Order: sequence, then C-alpha cells, then structure tokens
Amino acid sequence: MRIPRLLSKAGSTAGVVATSALLLVAPGTAGAATAVGPSGGAAGAAWTRNHDGPHTYAGVHTDWDVPIRMSDGTILKANVYRPADAAQRPASTKTPVIVNMTPYTKLVSAVTAAALQNPVLEPFVMQIASMINLSGTPIDGVTELAKAAKGGGIRSFSVDFDLVRSGYTQVVVDVRGTGFSQGVWNVFQQREQQDTVEVIDWASRQRWSDGKVGMSGVSYSAINQIQAANKNPAALKAIMPVEPGGDLIRDIVAPGGALGFGFLPNWLLAVNGLKMVPDVKSMFNGTFDWKWLASRISDPLVFFPQLFQALFAPDIRSIPPELKRLLVNNSQERRSWQDHAERITTPTMIYGGWFDLFTNSEVRMYNKIPLPPGRKQLIMGETYHMTPGMDFGENGNPPRLDVLAKAWYDKWLKGIDNGIDTYGPATLYQMGNRWITAKQFPRAGMTRQRLYLSDRPSGTAPYAVRDGSLTVGAPNTHGRLTISPGVLTVCSRDSAQQTAGIMAVFSFCGKDNRLAEHNALTFTTQPVGKTRTLSGYVNLHLNAVMDATDGYWTAMLTDVAPDGSSRPISSGQVMASLRAIDKAQSTFAGNGDVIDPFYKLTLASRQPVTPGHAVSLDIGLLPTEAMLKVGHRLRIDVYAMNFPRGLPLRPLLNETGLKPEHIQLDPNRPSFVNIPVSEALR
Repeated sequence: MRIPRLLSKAGSTAGVVATSALLLVAPGTAGAATAVGPSGGAAGAAWTRNHDGPHTYAGVHTDWDVPIRMSDGTILKANVYRPADAAQRPASTKTPVIVNMTPYTKLVSAVTAAALQNPVLEPFVMQIASMINLSGTPIDGVTELAKAAKGGGIRSFSVDFDLVRSGYTQVVVDVRGTGFSQGVWNVFQQREQQDTVEVIDWASRQRWSDGKVGMSGVSYSAINQIQAANKNPAALKAIMPVEPGGDLIRDIVAPGGALGFGFLPNWLLAVNGLKMVPDVKSMFNGTFDWKWLASRISDPLVFFPQLFQALFAPDIRSIPPELKRLLVNNSQERRSWQDHAERITTPTMIYGGWFDLFTNSEVRMYNKIPLPPGRKQLIMGETYHMTPGMDFGENGNPPRLDVLAKAWYDKWLKGIDNGIDTYGPATLYQMGNRWITAKQFPRAGMTRQRLYLSDRPSGTAPYAVRDGSLTVGAPNTHGRLTISPGVLTVCSRDSAQQTAGIMAVFSFCGKDNRLAEHNALTFTTQPVGKTRTLSGYVNLHLNAVMDATDGYWTAMLTDVAPDGSSRPISSGQVMASLRAIDKAQSTFAGNGDVIDPFYKLTLASRQPVTPGHAVSLDIGLLPTEAMLKVGHRLRIDVYAMNFPRGLPLRPLLNETGLKPEHIQLDPNRPSFVNIPVSEALR
C-alpha cells in the first residue's frame, strides 16, 4: 500500500516550496548514503519512498494531442502530462521534462497509465500478479511474466503519474508516421532522429519547462534515446533506455546473417496496424487531419514489401535496393541504425537482459560511452524483451525500474544528491546464482581458456545426434561429426528470446535445452569440483565442412545440472558465407583466438564455401554472466538451423540446400570453445 499523497492547492507557491524543501531533506534524498549492493541498501530504500510518495502535487493535468511542428512542416502529436492540484489544474511552476517517443501510439500509453492509476484496478492487478504461481506446470513461465508486471517496466513504457506528481512534466509523442502524427514512418532513419532532437528543443522552450530534458521509454523508445543522446542536444541532461538496440542489423534484422524471423515480421505488422487507428474524436468534431490519412494511404505497410521480396528473392541480385543499402558498409541507412555511443556525453543508465532481443548491443553501448562509472550505469537481468524488471523491488534485487528512473532524473535534472551515482556501476544477474554488483563488465579477473570438441562420449546426452565431450587437452583423434538442419530449436531459449519471451511460457523450452538437443551435436565437460564463474564473451571456433556453398551454424552454451537439465546461458549464430569479421572491432585473446567476432555482414564481404573443403568459422556468443556450481557441467550445443531466431533469406537458403554440415576433427586444426572463466577447468 502506498503512503497517502500530500495535497497542495494550485497556485499556493509557499505550500509548494515548503513541501519541496521537506522532500529534499527527507531521509535518503539529500546527502544520501552510498548505494550498497544490487538493492542499493538504505539509499535504495529511500529512492523507493521518494518515488511512491508523499508527493508535492496531488494530481496530473493532461493536454491531449498537442501539435508539434517539425522543420519540414510535418505535425507530430503529443500528450503532455503536467503536475496539478487535486482539481487537475496545472501548476504554474516550471519543471524538468521527460520525453518519450513511441511508435505504439500514445493512446496505448494513456490507457496503460490510466489503468495503473485506477485506485481499484491497480491494486487488484498487482495482487493477482503476486498470486500467480504455476511452478511445476507446463506453463510455469507465466509466473515470470506476472513478476515482470510488478517491476516498474510498465511505467517506463507508458507514463509514470507518480513521477509527474513529484514535479516533472512528461511528454509522450507519436513518432512520425505512427499514432496520430503525420508523415510516413521513418523506422529509426535520419528524419526520425532529427524529429527527436527537435522535440527535445521544443520541450525545453515551453512555458512550463525549466529547460532541462530527460528521456524515458522501452525498446523502440529506448533506441530513440540513444540516437538522440549521440547528438548531444544542449537541453538533454539524462536518459534511461530500457532494452535499447544499438546495431539493428546485428541485433534483430539479421543476427549472424540470418533474418530474425520470429520477431521482425510480427513487430512490423503490429506497428503498421496500430498506426492506422484514427483519431476518432476528430472525426466527430470536424478537426480530422486529412494529411494524416494521406500519409497512411501512401505507405500502409512500411518495410513489409521489402521484407517479403528479400525472403523470396531467388538470388542476391533480386534483393530490394532498400535492403541492399542496409547490407552495404557505411551506407547512410546502415549508419543510422547504429548507436554511435562513443559520442554520448549525457548521463545514461541502461537496462538490458541476457536474453533480450538487443543483448548484443546493450553491453557494447555501455562500454563505448565515454563517461566515468556512475554517470553511466548498466543493469543486466535474466530477462526477455517482455519481462524487463522481473522481480525488481523484491529483497536482494534492484529497486523497481520506475524507482531507479526517478532517482536518476532527480540526480541529473534536479541536482539532488541521492546516491544514485554510486549505484552499480554494473548491476548484473549472475545466472545460476543471484544479483551481484561489479565495477565493470566483463568482470575483471577472468582467465581465457580453450575447451576442445571431442568425439568421446560424455554419457550425459544420449538423446543428442552425437554426445561428445569438451576436454581441457586437444584430442588426437580424426573424424567427422555430422549435423543436419532440424526444427526442434522452436522449443529452445533462442526461440524464447526471438519471440520476446512468449515461448518462455513453456519452461521446458525456455530453461531446458534437452528437447532442442535432439537436433544437436553436444559437447560436455566433466563435472566441476569447484564453483567457477563466467563473465564476458564466449566464442566457438569450428573446423567446418559443408556439402553446399553455404551453411547456417548455431551454438548454444548451457549449464548442465546433476539432474541432467541443460539450462542455456548464451548463444550465437552465423551464416558461413558471412563469416568475415572486422578485426578492428573484434576482440582477441592473448594467444590470438577470436573471443568476440564482429561480423562485417555486408554483401561485399561474402565468402562462398567450396563444398567438401574445410573452412574456419568463429561463432560469437552473446555476453554472459553465470555461475557454474560444484557438480555442474558446461556444454556447447551445435545446430544446423535455428528457427525462429534465424531464417536464411531465400538466396542463402538456396545455397545451403538444407544439406548436412560437418565438424571435421583434426588435431592440426582443432575445434574449440574459448570461455572467460574465474579459474581454469581441469
């Protein structure tokens, strides 16, 4: 139950000032203690109290569909939420402004925010979420979705009325070509990015603004924040992107060169569908925007024609020009979909997940931002795109996302010394263990170790296509291990990741790879006799042979428990013809091993395979943080298909011929996995 909100009369300046002064000296807000641990300790408890109330203002005043004219004449529509008294009369005080740019229509944000503010509905929903416990059932993953509802991510997605009542104005804007805004949807391109900068400038100059602007939002709205911050507009003082992407080609469009089929088409369909919802009120009061309608008719299915042409193009030459430009290094389209985080000077707190759609970018962006720890922070949970903030606010876990956001804005927009800059700077969920705090990611002190692929049976996966071993020493045997494309990865953690968490409803898919491993070559270590941790990037180096001119290779790293369950902790994939890496942006171990390959993924860098001839492949796995407990084993799974996380475009699929692929065991060209481990396995 929340503390009753403090009421203040509109126009009562003395009351507002007095109340503000009271809040600024409340325990844990001014001169707060240093944050301790993932929960923040006493400082974290103070951030929660400060967010939940009492508040300076009693109500929220909303101005609906405020027009904002862009430099090219296009009108964007915004909802403006301002602090108000109990009668919803807006306060005259100038406040900092939090901007959220959304493609999902601000109508969705408004409805969600209204539901969260309903004095009956919100407690009821949260109580139901607390009661859901389907552990032990085939759909026990529903429990995690319910937990995410309480973690503050919904307010980050929509509107946080508690934030507004505490003295902020929140502006939610339909991006160009979506919601009630005019224009054609520009999908993260240059014009949309310019719009965001112009909206920030507009927000800083309004009569109700004190000139300082922050940004909020999840997913698309998080990417907008990164794209705005890399331009460093003067008014932008803080951002908190929740699940931001930073390299959309490598993140979701074509990770490893295979189309992200499980997410991309469905997402495009959702946004293109929502943008067609009209402003019904304007249809009845005579203010309907005919330019809005004209823009929707001009391009009703943005990006869909190009996507399907690429999926069914008979050869590379037939891929649509719009997509080809995205596959050309340094093209304007390609650059616009990259984060350029090395330019960011705005204080940034990034939330990501080890199984988010954008895991590939979240750590990279954090490390690229040229700010000292504290002014930049990273939080990584064991979550999917649909479950940000799962378990936040519980004992030993980080404070809720909405709580962290307010503390972040209070520090950088209001100058309140609340200790948030001492949080983290890397707050990480260590899979197989608990939440930890670290000075950096990857954590210091890791040893790079090779574990070699051997055809010697481990005895742990008799159901696999081949049950092999991971050994400390290089094996002396020659041989060939064959794997054919299969469909069982549809029940895997990669499938759950690509579907934003939907497949994770079935925990036997999301948390156990044994079903998928029926289509895999597995290689497993002996049980460890001492607990070890992994922190960083894993790379699988293969001596590979294909029967076709291309091949699709996938690897999944799992923690095998004594009961035989195989819990995935990382994965990666690559098309063999797109195996070329940019050495300047890749990371190497001291012995020359690739440990984080940065694939070029361009048409010019394609390297077709000669059937029957061995080639060296490096399959870079997503960053991971995990604990391998006593008695557990480490396993690498190798697949020849990874649907729905990836589906080769038809030209590449034609070249693979869906033919078998082989790992050629050769002592002179060994295949191995390079891992970052706290102490070498023996």
